[in-house]
Amino acid sequence: MAEFRTEKDSLGMVNVPAGAYYGAQTQRAVENFPVSGLKPYPAFIWAITMVKRAAAEVHLDLGMMDEKMARAIMQAGDEILAGKYHDQFVVDPFQAGAGTSHNMNANEVMANRANEILGYKLEDAKKPVNPNDHVNMAQSTNDTIPTSIRLGALWRLEELTTALQACADAFRMKAKEWDEITKSGRTHLQDAVPIRLGQEVGAWAKALERDIEKINQAAEGLRRLGIGGTANGTGLNAHPEYHKRMVAKLTQLTGIQFYESDDLFESMQSMQDAVFFSGAIRATAQDLIRIANDIRLLASGPTTGLAEITCPTVQPGSSIMPGKVNPVLAEMLNMAMFHVMGNDLTVMLAGQAGQLELNVMMPIISHNLNEAMHVMIGSVNAFTTKCVVGLIANREQAEGWLAKNPILVTALNPIIGYLKGAEVAKKSLAENRSIREVVVSLGYMSDEDAAKALDARAMTEGGIKEGVSGGG
Repeated sequence: MAEFRTEKDSLGMVNVPAGAYYGAQTQRAVENFPVSGLKPYPAFIWAITMVKRAAAEVHLDLGMMDEKMARAIMQAGDEILAGKYHDQFVVDPFQAGAGTSHNMNANEVMANRANEILGYKLEDAKKPVNPNDHVNMAQSTNDTIPTSIRLGALWRLEELTTALQACADAFRMKAKEWDEITKSGRTHLQDAVPIRLGQEVGAWAKALERDIEKINQAAEGLRRLGIGGTANGTGLNAHPEYHKRMVAKLTQLTGIQFYESDDLFESMQSMQDAVFFSGAIRATAQDLIRIANDIRLLASGPTTGLAEITCPTVQPGSSIMPGKVNPVLAEMLNMAMFHVMGNDLTVMLAGQAGQLELNVMMPIISHNLNEAMHVMIGSVNAFTTKCVVGLIANREQAEGWLAKNPILVTALNPIIGYLKGAEVAKKSLAENRSIREVVVSLGYMSDEDAAKALDARAMTEGGIKEGVSGGG
C-alpha cells in the first residue's frame, strides 16, 4: 500500500499521507508551520464545519449546487459534527495570517469525505467535489474564520456559565451553613470589625454570579455574524440572499440565536466582540484568583496560621514533611487563571493588530479564546467538586480570633467617642485584657451596657445600638 498520494493545488503537486482526508494546501501548512504541535480545539472544528455544512444547504436551497453534491457535503459535515475525522484537522494555530490554512484544512477534509460518499477514492485523480469551488462556495477565509470564532465561543458558553454557577451555588450552600459563625473581619490584612463567615463566603458567591452576568452580556456581541462578506465585506461572489439565509440556517442548525450584521465591513475589520468577550472572562479570572487566595489565607496553618477553614485532603502536601497538607485546588485555580489572563492578553494584542479590511491574527484569537474557556471550565469544575463542597469551618478557631480582636471597640464609637475608644483599644492590647473589661474599669460604661454594645453577632447586622449610654 502506497505511503503517499499526490494532490495538486495552484502551486503544483504535493505528497500527502495516503490515508489523509486533507489535501495539498493542508500538507503545505503542516510543513510550513511546525511550531507548537498544537491542533485546533474541538469548538473550532465544530464551528467551521457548521459554517460549511450550512453553506451547502443554503446553496442547495438557492439552486446553486447540484443536489447530490450538496447532500454529500452536508453528510460529511454531519459526520464531523458528530465527532468523526477530528484527527484530520492538523494545522498549528501559529500559521499564516487570517487562517487560510485552517479554512482550507476544513474545505479539503469535507471535500474528500464528500467524494468518498459519492463513490470516489481518496487517491482518485479526478473527483467531483472541489474544496475551493464547492465546500468553500461564496466563502472566504476572511468571513468564515471570524464567524467560526463567534460560533465556537457560543457553543461552550452554557458550559462555562454552568461551571461558574455550580461554584457560586456551592459557596452559597457554605454561606448558609456557616451563617452562625461570627469571626473577625480583616481589612489591610489587619483586624477589623466582626463579620459572619457566611457573609464573607456569600460575597464570593455573589461575585461569581455577577461575573456570569458580564459574560452573558459580552456574549451578545458574538451573535452578530459577518458571514457573506466574503473577501472584504462587499459580498463578492455570494448570492444576495446568502448572508440572511446563512444566519437563519446557522440559528436553525445550532439552536443558538444569531443575528445579521448591520455592517459587513465592520464585522470583518474589527475583532472587538471577541476582545470584549475575552475581557469578561479575564474579569472572572481575577475574581477567582482573589477567592482562591482568600481560601488559602483562611486555611493557613493549621497551627501557625488563621486556620478558620480547612480544605479537603486530596493528596500529600510534601515529599519531605510527613503529614503536610496543602490547599492544592486553590493553587491549581490560581495557575489556571494566570494562564487565562495570558490568553486574554494575546487576544487583546491580536485584536488591535488588524490592518485596513482584515485582521490577520484571527487564528491565535480563536485558539486563545477557546483555550481560555476550556481551561476555566475544567479548573472551576475541579475546584468546585474537590475543594469548595468539602470545605470545613473551624468555628472554635474563628471565634477565638474574634475574642482577641481589639477592634471590637469600634462599636463603642457612638457611645464613648473615637478618642476614648482608641484609649481603650491601646490599653486592652498593652495589658492583654478584654475591651469589655477595660472600658468598664475606666468608668466609661457599665458592665451591662458594655456587654450589650459588644455583642459581636449584633455588630454584623450593622446600625447603632439603642438603649446603651456612656458613663464617666
